[in-house]
Order: sequence, then C-alpha cells, then structure tokens
Amino acid sequence: MGILARFRDVMRSNLSALLKSSPDPAAAVDAYMRQLRLDAGQVKAEATAVQAEEDRAKRALDECAEEVRKLQRYAEKAVESGDESSALKFLERKAKQAERLNGLQTAYEQAAYNSSKVKRMQDKLVSDLQALEARQAELKSKLVEAEALSRAQASGGSEAALRELEAKADQALNEALALAELRAGSQEDDLDAIFAELEKGYNATVEEKLGTPPVSKPEDELTALKAKINKQNS
Repeated sequence: MGILARFRDVMRSNLSALLKSSPDPAAAVDAYMRQLRLDAGQVKAEATAVQAEEDRAKRALDECAEEVRKLQRYAEKAVESGDESSALKFLERKAKQAERLNGLQTAYEQAAYNSSKVKRMQDKLVSDLQALEARQAELKSKLVEAEALSRAQASGGSEAALRELEAKADQALNEALALAELRAGSQEDDLDAIFAELEKGYNATVEEKLGTPPVSKPEDELTALKAKINKQNS
C-alpha cells in the first residue's frame, strides 16, 4: 500500500547524513523542513483517502444489512399469509444478500483497522513535525555558531586561540548533528512496531476468512420460520 512507503520515506529521511554532506547545513535544514511539510501534506491526503474507504465500506455494510432485514420481514409476512412460495423466494434472495453481507463485514473491519492504524501514524508524524520545528531553531542556532567560529578562526589569531575556536566550532556542529540524529534514533523501534502491526492488518489470514459463519439454506429457514409463526399462533 502506497501510504506505507510514504510514511517510511517521511519518517526515516536522514537529516544527519544531509547535514554532513551539505556545504551549507543551515540551508539544508530549511530545505529539509520544507520538503518534510510537503510530504506530510501528501500523507494527510492519503490518510483521508483511507478514512473515506472506511466510510464507504460502512455505508455498503449498513445498506446490505438493511436489505437482509427487509427480506426477512417480507418472508415472515408471506408465511403469515400462507404464501410459502413467495416466502421461499424472499429467503433465497436473503441468502444471497447474507453471503454478500459476510464479505462486506470483513471488508469494513479491515478498512476500520487500517484507518485506525493510519490515524495513529499520522498523529505521530504531526507530533514529530512539531518537535522538529522546535528543534530546527536550536539546530540552526548551533550551525550559525559553528559558522561564526569558523570565520573567526579563519581571520587569524594566536595558535592557542585558534585551537580553542576550532574546538568550539566542532562542538557546535556536533551538537547540531546530534539533534538531527536524535529523531531517527529515538523512534526507529517504535516505527518498526507500527509498520509491522499495520502490514499484519493488511494481510487478513485465511483462518479468519474461514471463520465466517455459514449462511442458512432458504429451505431450512422457511421450515424454522413456519414453526416459529405456528408456535406464536397456537
């Protein structure tokens, strides 16, 4: 499913590697955040589509369930009026709808499961974005500090002072990289768990499908319905 790949791309993009390879780390951070916001917007759109699929599946399920109930009422009325032939026809139509209902129930449960997990991942993405935006300012400050120290180092000075400036510049850049790496390192296991759970949900097992209750035969239902009505009238 496309949304899984999209979440992986967004949540596991490597800012640390980008900073290390960029000649202008501060600009790289800005570009990274802009792209991340764009990706987050696309993820939101895909999450909305998943929610729409759940809503569609629920409507189809409700409509089919209502059709089953309606045909049951018609069959009961036909039996009460002594028209067993019509009652059997209604029950045959009901049996077909009941089979369809089982499939729609499975589809809805799957869609609802998928939607809940996607919502969970979207919430995590929003939370991470908010945290990243707060870190962005701190990270950029560290990068600016490193750049300023490097310029001061290049302008000349005593050997001891230059070594001190170089150490401070390295420390500032290392702190910036540490901030970038914190995001990836802190959530890798959590993301793996979420993805594994979602992918498991997308692949419904054969055992679950075989667990669907069988649909009663129309003839058996007619016999049971006649017995029920006769008992009520006795």
